[in-house]
Amino acid sequence: AAERGLPVVATGAVHYATPARYPLATAFAALRARRSLDDMQGWLPAAGTSHLRSGAEMQRLFARYPGAVARSVELATELGFSLRQAKPHLPKQDVPPGHTPMSWLRELVWAAVTHKYPAASDADRARIARELDVIEKKDFPGYFLIVHDIVQFARGRGILCQGRGSAANSAVCYLLDITAVDSIGYQLPFERFLSALRDEEPDIDVDFDSDRREEVIQYVFEKYGRRNAAQVANVISYRPKNAVRDMARALGYSTGQQDAWSRQVERWGALEHGATTISGRRRDASADGRPGRRAAEQLTHDIPDEVVDLANQVLKYPRHLGIHSGGMVLTDRPVGEIVPIEHARMENRTVLQWDKDDCAWMGLVKFDLLGLGMLAALQYSFDLIDEHLGERWELATLPKEEQATYDMLCRADSIGVFQVESRAQMGLLPRLQPRKFYDLVVQIALVRPGPIQGGAVHPFVRRKLGQAPVTYDHPKLVEPLERTLGVPIFQEQLMQVAMAVGGCTGDDADLLRRAMGSKRGLERIDSLRETLYAGMASNGITGQLADEIYGRIQAFANFGFAESHSISFALLVYASSWIKLHYPGIFLASLLRAQP
Repeated sequence: AAERGLPVVATGAVHYATPARYPLATAFAALRARRSLDDMQGWLPAAGTSHLRSGAEMQRLFARYPGAVARSVELATELGFSLRQAKPHLPKQDVPPGHTPMSWLRELVWAAVTHKYPAASDADRARIARELDVIEKKDFPGYFLIVHDIVQFARGRGILCQGRGSAANSAVCYLLDITAVDSIGYQLPFERFLSALRDEEPDIDVDFDSDRREEVIQYVFEKYGRRNAAQVANVISYRPKNAVRDMARALGYSTGQQDAWSRQVERWGALEHGATTISGRRRDASADGRPGRRAAEQLTHDIPDEVVDLANQVLKYPRHLGIHSGGMVLTDRPVGEIVPIEHARMENRTVLQWDKDDCAWMGLVKFDLLGLGMLAALQYSFDLIDEHLGERWELATLPKEEQATYDMLCRADSIGVFQVESRAQMGLLPRLQPRKFYDLVVQIALVRPGPIQGGAVHPFVRRKLGQAPVTYDHPKLVEPLERTLGVPIFQEQLMQVAMAVGGCTGDDADLLRRAMGSKRGLERIDSLRETLYAGMASNGITGQLADEIYGRIQAFANFGFAESHSISFALLVYASSWIKLHYPGIFLASLLRAQP
């Protein structure tokens, strides 16, 4: 550099944060090389010196080269940029001459109004126009056109599909045949799906016949090209079992020993040091502290401390990448220019090295093309009925509200029926006595952690059967809870309750929505505790009643269904029940054929 007159830049060759991480870094190096640490002797640094250093320490190390450390800051400033500046757009859509993507979307939507809402009121038309205005304001017409095109391809190939989740809150999605839920008829709030106030991308989940979903995925790859389309990754983190196996491998233990130790962890599910057992007891002590119990009763493990040490350090670290169940990303330029990509093990698939959260942060729009086994079973049923009996059925043509179908469900004769064949659902069916479609919507949603822990099941059943009066904790709760007899069951209702009596803003309610069922849901809901209690106090709700309302909201941290999602699933509950009742043999054969 001196001979050529080039400036010198200092670097730390950093591989880990602190010297204490040196053993773990060498273990990972051994795993990458598929060798043990003993085999790696001579190939790895002898000391833990590749760690981050302070500026003062770097200055001392490079004192012979004045300006080398300061120059690294200059270089970093020149190279640094905001990654979000590379955010891509969606691929351009082919629309008829004279149309823009937005004008063509409006054309498709208003053309469908004539047969889906022939008696649409002014309020209905205003709702549709408002949704279209939000889509235009957020510049999302291309997204809806892409999903519409994918769904039309599937329907054209005879592949059963149906949108679900929050997309069922959209009348535009219903009019484009993406979802089968009449969001206007059920008064579902569009803002649960998309809001002009929220800076986020739309998220439409579409279920396809699981046995033919690959046709849809390959259609997307063929249409947009593998350079501009890729599937989203899942980052698989270290769990105790994997951590023990990998760290034992790095330390040179045999495959048999790795398996034996990992099975001990699988049995007890935790790791602790030394002679302490996995359950926290000493090897030579029983539950009451007295020695002499059989070893099998002492819940011990013999995993070496060095393995346990390393395994505990790597817990929740990323281990490897999987493929998201259905997420795909489409871009207007090669996706590899924005996100690192790799070939999947399955043929003709490209996978991102980012997960869905990374994609959301970057502003990459994700399309969820999911596989649903019940749709495969229903399609097989329709095909067999047509082939052997000459009768043609589709989901849209099945008779509605047939009481014999509800009679079968009230008897808990629901083995094989979508969503309601678990022991808990079969126990609830005779008690709830579903007699109309909306009863099925509630039935599906009730057997979830949120409503169960929130104490909603028994009060709703008693009120529905007339065994208890329908009451409301506050006059402002009548509107959000009227359709479920004063008992909160769905995510949207908890959001509405928080806004009606809890003093929450729309942004606060959206935070609640994100918290429901997320990994840090309880923590996120607790961040609104003061706001909720202050809001309830301003509405005259204090003491035990305030605690009860907050407890119901808090219970949904462990997951509850959105109403729109439950309605989408209830359509398949009814369809599978109807086919089971009228064509039991064909239904059984179809279920067996659809097994993975």
